[in-house]
Amino acid sequence: MHIGVPREIRADEYRVGLTPAGVELLTHGGHTCYVEREAGLGAGFSDVDYQRAGARIVYSASELYGRSGMVIKVGRPTAEELEMIQDGAILMGFLHLPVARAEKIDRILAKKITAFSYELIQEEDGTLPVQVPLSIAAGRMSPQIAAILMQNNHGGKGILLGGVPGVPPAEVVLIGAGRYGSSAAQAFLRQGASVYVLDQDLKRLEALDEQAGGGGRLVTMVSHQFNIRKVIKFADVVVGSVFVPGARSPILITRDMVKLMKPRSIIMDVSIDQGGCVETSRPTSHRDPVFIEENIIHYCVPNMTSAVARTATHAFNNAAWPYIQQVAKHGLDDAMARSHPLTLGVAIHNGRILNPSLAASLGGKESGR
Repeated sequence: MHIGVPREIRADEYRVGLTPAGVELLTHGGHTCYVEREAGLGAGFSDVDYQRAGARIVYSASELYGRSGMVIKVGRPTAEELEMIQDGAILMGFLHLPVARAEKIDRILAKKITAFSYELIQEEDGTLPVQVPLSIAAGRMSPQIAAILMQNNHGGKGILLGGVPGVPPAEVVLIGAGRYGSSAAQAFLRQGASVYVLDQDLKRLEALDEQAGGGGRLVTMVSHQFNIRKVIKFADVVVGSVFVPGARSPILITRDMVKLMKPRSIIMDVSIDQGGCVETSRPTSHRDPVFIEENIIHYCVPNMTSAVARTATHAFNNAAWPYIQQVAKHGLDDAMARSHPLTLGVAIHNGRILNPSLAASLGGKESGR
């Protein structure tokens, strides 16, 4: 198989679709890997690293896409990139198609591109194996970002996340107790913050409570409108992390709720890559990460872990590798027959939308499942 690894061109995207180690494994398996010049620089991988792994370096995106029957990316392709992808090619990455423009979906369907979305791969127990490592990384990043945004010189209220003797710590509210929420809760607790976690799943809340060992600095609550309104009134930081595979994230925090918050408090909408769970959110970037709405600081960077590109690239490659290997070794149809979790990752195939949630989120387009 001819496999291409392009240079990501979206703003502030430093991650890369495949590490040199992954290239080496594929080339040893008899596949040809094309890597666009300087594709890995943001993650600390040079062209020489890829060449030593057996890759062929190409010097333009058009050449890479023209040679590749399987493209391994990080984020969803731009309209320009989409035009360069071969008809019938396999596209792998964190595609987040529910929030893509309709014309992009139509172009994928028309070109019969197979859209393989890492965030849709799901094990029988509901685990999202490729999404998990990035969720953990983002969770561990969150306290350092929140701490900086609370500083006066960044427009915040001047609150120290962990407080000091005689002065209480920051009050942090996490909406969602999934892998991101549990990782963020532990990270905020280690920094000394008071943490409130809301979720509809009591088992998740019980697990978090046991991990924290009691003691009162972690408070768990059932997530419904009354409780959300209650906690955001006193919160210094509110973090929304709600993910529904194949669908846009539901709005759980309305504009009216945002108006209840204390001025210059912080909202971090980690669900923004799936549309966001806060009504006042809109995507931002690493170079311009925040905006003020209703006198509240909003941080809404979709590719949050791109700021730790080397760690993030290794992390999701470790998790994605078994699926990449299966598709490369057996071909897509055979790989789908062998692996149900892999099959769930195939959102669009041969001109049809296979994921029912995606079809529903796109206005009821016909699903092929």
